[in-house]
Parts: sequence; structure tokens; C-alpha cells
Amino acid sequence: MKISITKRSALIIVDVQNDFIPGGALPVPDGDKVIEPLNKYIKLFTDLRRIVVATRDWHPPNHMSFKEYGGIWPPHCIQNSWGAEFHPDLHLPKNIIIINKATEHDKEAYSGFEGTALHQILKNNGVKRVFIGGLATDYCVKNTVLDALKLGYETILLLDAIKGVDVNEGDSEKAIEEMITEGAIGITIEDIYMI
Repeated sequence: MKISITKRSALIIVDVQNDFIPGGALPVPDGDKVIEPLNKYIKLFTDLRRIVVATRDWHPPNHMSFKEYGGIWPPHCIQNSWGAEFHPDLHLPKNIIIINKATEHDKEAYSGFEGTALHQILKNNGVKRVFIGGLATDYCVKNTVLDALKLGYETILLLDAIKGVDVNEGDSEKAIEEMITEGAIGITIEDIYMI
């Protein structure tokens, strides 16, 4: 299948932050393996002058998702910490649009659209097709993809640029199946048609 990066396309990079990379507070196994393919997508989009968005968890220190506050995760991606920074090997463009999510202590937000201005920004820029990759397949990528579909975007899942946590074995595979069943189109970089 061939997919083109149209004038109404945007790239959404989900949560490629230090805490989700091996060595961080909540590492995704092989999470660093998404960086190289994402850099290739970033280059394609920036060369074509398309929008590139990066979402990030931006938690207060007392966030409800943390174990000590009743959540299931260790503290991670705390605002202004090293762990919350984008991984330094990710080549984000100078005009990157950064979306902070889960910024309030009593609200969870796995999706880049939840409680953020992402939908409005894309709408204002005439975006109809979104390409989504990043971390983690079975949580923030899945929720961002499902919300993009609900909001009416043609949604392209970058299968070569996602990795999952797999809290339960097979969670990532199930998440990919669910996203595709709901209407996402799964591709790798070879599937991108360059005019």
C-alpha cells in the first residue's frame, strides 16, 4: 500500500521522552528503537514543510497516575525534569509544535488530544491526515490514534516507529489490531509514496 504525505498531512510524535527510554523511570522495552525511524519521518515532513507535533507527558509531582497517589505507574515525566525532556537523539525541527498532556494532578490523559489544543491546532492548519508514531503502542499511541479516528482524521499508524510496554503479554499486538480495526492504516516508511 502506498500513502502520500499530502498538503493536509501532519506528523504526530507521541511521548519520546527520557523516562520512557531504557534508563528512564518508566522504560518501554526497546523504546529507543523508535528514534531512528521517527527521525526519517521527521526529515520527510520537514523537507515538505509539513506540520510536526510532539506530545509529552508533563506531570505535576503528585500526579494521580503515580503509585503513591493511587495510580499504577512509578513517578515519571515530572514537569521540568530530565525525564520529561524529549530524548536528545530525536531530531525535532525548530518549528515543532509541543503538546503537553496530563498536566493537572487529578486528570489522566493518555491521548495527545485529551485536554489539549491539538485538535484545534490541526483544524486551524487544515490537517486531514495524521501520521502517528512513538511510545507506548498500548497506551498513549493507541489512545491518540483512537481519538484521531473519532475526530475524523485519516489516521496512519507508523508500524516501524512504535514500541509498547506490554504490561500483559500481547498488549501491543492487541492495541495494533484494535487501532486497525477502528480504521487506522498501518504502514512503514517504505509505503510512503514520494511524488
